[in-house]
Amino acid sequence: MLGGAPGLSGRWERLEPRPRAGRMLRQVLHAGLRTSFHALGRFVAGHAVFFASAPVLLSILLGASFSRYRVEGDVESLLAPKHSLAKIEGNLVESLFPVNRSKHALYSDLQTPGRYGRVIITARRGSVLDPVHLETILQLHRRIYQMQVTAPATTVGSTSFNYSFSYLCLPDDKNVCIVDDIIRAMEEIQSARTSNQSVPILQYPITQLVDGRQAYIGHQLGGVQGWGPGGAVRGHGTGAKGEGVRSAKAVQLTYYLQSRSGLMDRVAGRWENAFCSELSLFGALHPKLGLYSSTSSSLRTDFQFSSVLARRPLLASLGVCGVLAILCCSMRDCVRSKPWLGMLALLSVALSGLTAAGILNLTGATYNSTYLGIPFVMLGHGLFGSFEMLSSWRRTREDQHVKERVASVFEDVMLRFSGSTMIHLMTLGLAASPLTNMEAVRLFCRSAALAITISYVYMLSFYSSCLVFTGYLETRYRHGCFCRRVPKPDRLDSKPAWYRCLMYTRYQDETQSTNPPHGVGHTHVPNPNLTHVETQTVNSSGVRGHVANSIQTQSPPNTHSTTTVTDPHPQDSHLLLGCVRHCYGDWITNTYVKPFVVLLYLVYISFGLMGFLQVTQGSDPSALVAMDTATVLYTHTQQRYFSSYSPVIGFYIYESAPYWNDSVQRDLLEYAKGFQRISWLEAYLNYLSDRNQSTSQPRENFTRTLRHSFLREPQFAHFADDIIFAERGQGEEPDVAASRIFLVAKTTENKREEMSVLLDTLRRLSLTSRVRFLIFNPSFVYLDRYATAVSSPLRHSLLAVLFLLGLSSLVVVEPLVSLWLGLTLLSVQFGVLGFMTLWGVEMDCVSVLCLISALGHSADCSGPLLCGFTSGRGESRTRWVRLALERHGIPSLQTFVCYSAALVPVCSVRSNLTRTLFRCLILTAGCSALHTLAFLPTLLTFLPPSKSRDHRPGRDGQRQEVECVEMNDSTRVVDQITTV
Repeated sequence: MLGGAPGLSGRWERLEPRPRAGRMLRQVLHAGLRTSFHALGRFVAGHAVFFASAPVLLSILLGASFSRYRVEGDVESLLAPKHSLAKIEGNLVESLFPVNRSKHALYSDLQTPGRYGRVIITARRGSVLDPVHLETILQLHRRIYQMQVTAPATTVGSTSFNYSFSYLCLPDDKNVCIVDDIIRAMEEIQSARTSNQSVPILQYPITQLVDGRQAYIGHQLGGVQGWGPGGAVRGHGTGAKGEGVRSAKAVQLTYYLQSRSGLMDRVAGRWENAFCSELSLFGALHPKLGLYSSTSSSLRTDFQFSSVLARRPLLASLGVCGVLAILCCSMRDCVRSKPWLGMLALLSVALSGLTAAGILNLTGATYNSTYLGIPFVMLGHGLFGSFEMLSSWRRTREDQHVKERVASVFEDVMLRFSGSTMIHLMTLGLAASPLTNMEAVRLFCRSAALAITISYVYMLSFYSSCLVFTGYLETRYRHGCFCRRVPKPDRLDSKPAWYRCLMYTRYQDETQSTNPPHGVGHTHVPNPNLTHVETQTVNSSGVRGHVANSIQTQSPPNTHSTTTVTDPHPQDSHLLLGCVRHCYGDWITNTYVKPFVVLLYLVYISFGLMGFLQVTQGSDPSALVAMDTATVLYTHTQQRYFSSYSPVIGFYIYESAPYWNDSVQRDLLEYAKGFQRISWLEAYLNYLSDRNQSTSQPRENFTRTLRHSFLREPQFAHFADDIIFAERGQGEEPDVAASRIFLVAKTTENKREEMSVLLDTLRRLSLTSRVRFLIFNPSFVYLDRYATAVSSPLRHSLLAVLFLLGLSSLVVVEPLVSLWLGLTLLSVQFGVLGFMTLWGVEMDCVSVLCLISALGHSADCSGPLLCGFTSGRGESRTRWVRLALERHGIPSLQTFVCYSAALVPVCSVRSNLTRTLFRCLILTAGCSALHTLAFLPTLLTFLPPSKSRDHRPGRDGQRQEVECVEMNDSTRVVDQITTV
């Protein structure tokens, strides 16, 4: 700017060091962006009515689209990895052995395909096998079997039909309803007691029925005590003497339904509701038994129930946040106080959320309970932007026009606010890409990115227009709350004390009469948006010299930038500003306090590392549902009584194998060793041994005996469902094209982790085995690569942020801002991850959503502080840290207070999902505030960037700093020298 004066360019080139080409390019780009935002601010201020009314009208119009509101019904698609090997294996298994027809054998405690009703019956005293309890349980079974539901009429004039379980049940090959084997065993026990015969011994976990068939009842009978010493269960359920069941605390019954068509599916859904109602009535009549029900729709209903429970707490959060936002925007001066801007900031966030929801409704999107975190992502971003704009407004000159003040606010704030918005969109956008394998994470990030974009637009339009209106109220000396004109002090003297206190303000003429004009007699405060050029100074002996001084060179000549001045009346300032300026800023930069802050940071890193090393995955969907629901009660009961054994694992040999070969037989028996198993091959080999036949036979003899002798025995006939034969040719025995056996592993309390390890172990074994096999259970779709599917969006978002920061260093005037911001984001992320693990939060989709949003929140809080510090030159580090805290630390503190208070009502919701949200989000807010207000101000006082490289002190004599103000007239350039 100064170099453009004719005749003086040579002199200024000698005085000002020539910047590097890269830095000059960044300065030009930075100045261009600031000029653009300055022009945008003037345009918004000139059309404030339009920009205030258009978002409101648009939100109302889009809010009418809630008639298309739809809730996601498929929980598995949300919480299970979208692309996994388990789903591919499930499709292959479905093509060989339909899962829907074999789900009674392929038991899964986590997920079962199709419709079903399941109940766990516990005995409060005694055993469920006691005669009284046994009779009651069989009575309940008969009532459920005879229960009927009415199907609605499909057309006008048609009659409705009643459906019982015998019509809706899943039939076997003989068209008989499939019921649990424990029911048959209990009926045999009751029949023996009625006829005064010896009661058959019930073995565990594999028992033998009267017809000679072996049945696995490990997931049907729980809390078992055997006849061995100490009452513990002995052996592996092989049926040896002394291993019978002495007592059992729980029994689990499952009723599988078929849903072939849409009508049958609706009827099955009605039956599930009637099933739960019947159990509630039966439990009230029999208080000695505890009944815990679960159906195929229980997980979906209880998962979405969190949204219903959170409605009132969300409204309470909005109210509490609104009150605190009003207080944060208030100050002693009633004219300069702007309490309504706090409420209008919340209104801007609410309008943007309503607009985003309307767009989602119109595009056919569905809702789920994970969307409860989106309002808080918007709230943190919107509140910080509004507090930053208000803080910048208070630093502008009051004698300027409102449009010019708004333009200065845009020039000062919007570049940083746009940068933090870009970080939000980058993290959320990449997590919403097809690279994300978790559907719940992808949908959340897609919706949150849309909401953040609209919130940014509304902050530029709606909130900025509100700032214009309140600016006109301030210019006309109207009360910031009641909009009434405040009388001058001479008229207030006759009013009561409470009225004078309520109407306290300072008029501009009073300020000018009691304070010298800017540039005369008061201390100059550096502006972080200014760079340094050399100006003339005068030393004590009258000799001219040169000293570095702050002059605005970022804006072009046609931009009217506002120089920040010191508040002439500190008592009129905001309470937090006074505390930071006079107390906290001096305290946190004190030499004796810095070692304790550094020690606190080391403790922070230590505890974060401790938690990071203990991160566990949370693949159980029941951990994301509302508390005190049927799903939670059922899951806790199941883990208490039925955690000794894993779900039934299907071991599928999907290619033709030489089963008659002795080495193949040994391999298959070795694979199943250590499991509880129901194996046709093992039973067939024992069958051959009992008949004194060799187990190693030619293929034709092996297959002929299998088909015509073994499978025709009544106790082995059920194995026909486990073998698929393929014809070879006319007159030849068919081959065994595919087969399956069922395995059950002994587990401990860490059932999920052990199942995941077992899945990986058997898969690695299948890669080296001569027999081509795979393992499958419906619950594997949740367990398979869950940790990778959950953590990959977080890694992608973190890498995207680091890449964006590295790229932005090419356009930022001080590249060290990107480096410091990247390190801060990593530190905050590391701390949140570690502390949430120590707080008992597992790594599931909800916690990952919070970690992704934590990147943007920490960038909001720490980015402006770093920019304010690194942009300054010519002063000490401590001075610039204090100034950055005054200007950008206070908005961070205000955001932390309002954001944390808004989270408090959420912790009262009785839901596991909202509890995880509260813990992760409050840790995010706390770690971000700790870095912004404590760690960064301390570390910046002795770590790069340096503040003395552009400061050139004089070589001789005491010097006095001066300010050079360029003044243009029609004929020449005049340099006016005034003492600062």
